[in-house]
Amino acid sequence: MATLSIIVPVYNEEEVLPEFCARLRAALTTVPCAAEILFVDDGSLDSTPELLEKLASEDERVRVLRFTRNFGHQAALCAGIDHCTGDAAVLMDADLQDPPELIPQFLEKWQQGYEVVYGVRTKREATRFLQVAYKAFYRVFRALSYIDVPRDAGDFSLMDRRVVDSLNLMPERDRFLRGLRAWVGFKQIGVPYVRPERMFGVTTNNLIKNIAWARKGIFSFSYVPLELISYLAFGVTTLAALALVFYLVVYFIRPPAVGGVMTLIVVTLFLGGIQLLCLAIIGDYLGRVFEEVKQRPLFVVKSILNDPRPKPPDQGPVNGSRTAS
Repeated sequence: MATLSIIVPVYNEEEVLPEFCARLRAALTTVPCAAEILFVDDGSLDSTPELLEKLASEDERVRVLRFTRNFGHQAALCAGIDHCTGDAAVLMDADLQDPPELIPQFLEKWQQGYEVVYGVRTKREATRFLQVAYKAFYRVFRALSYIDVPRDAGDFSLMDRRVVDSLNLMPERDRFLRGLRAWVGFKQIGVPYVRPERMFGVTTNNLIKNIAWARKGIFSFSYVPLELISYLAFGVTTLAALALVFYLVVYFIRPPAVGGVMTLIVVTLFLGGIQLLCLAIIGDYLGRVFEEVKQRPLFVVKSILNDPRPKPPDQGPVNGSRTAS
């Protein structure tokens, strides 16, 4: 019988966990395979660790990885990918914006031969501004990226074991999983769904974090910003040459009176802005190179509950060595 791993990163989800577990268990009763539920506690500060410990003691299918601190959502997903044992793995959030009821449809597509099945957000229950902003990002990202990234597809997906193993071989530290999932290839298909609003608690995302997230995706899978620097340099040089010709013609036809201070100010500010923009783009790429060369692990695991691969008694915290080697 095939086995299915459900990978769920959690951070301060004490309010939603009981409802999530109830809906997830109900959804798993309809799938014809064994399942493990792998929660990755990303350094929660509320009662989430205690709730997860209780769940693990009540249900042997529940496994819990606890980080030593908050390493971030992508690191939590990577930890789950690294530790899961199933023939396929489902990545989903615990806030119920990824409906557990969609898992049987994912599994059905997988049994039809698709190795990656991802959820496509046809609509979001969010403000009009967020709906437009997210739609715009995915279209800009796809236009700029050097790989074919599905539109409106987040991390919510099912991946075959071969895809999971391929992701575990990748050495990147600064990860954008939905891009890496598209990069590995394999046979992929989307399943449309409506992404609901968060049911409980308050989201940790805000406009600044969403902008940083968009930059992460674009700078990880696109060289267009670097090419933009060349285009800007060519454009500014062309404008400067045209301006020089214009001023020479004007000077010989009708010598100007003393002046031109405003022109100098505007030109200086314009060129300064272009230079700062170019430095910002180069700095973003350079910062990512800096993170990669440090060779730090993606995460550090403090403890594991219901681990089918027991560690030696003298072993300390577990680094994310396989996904970060």
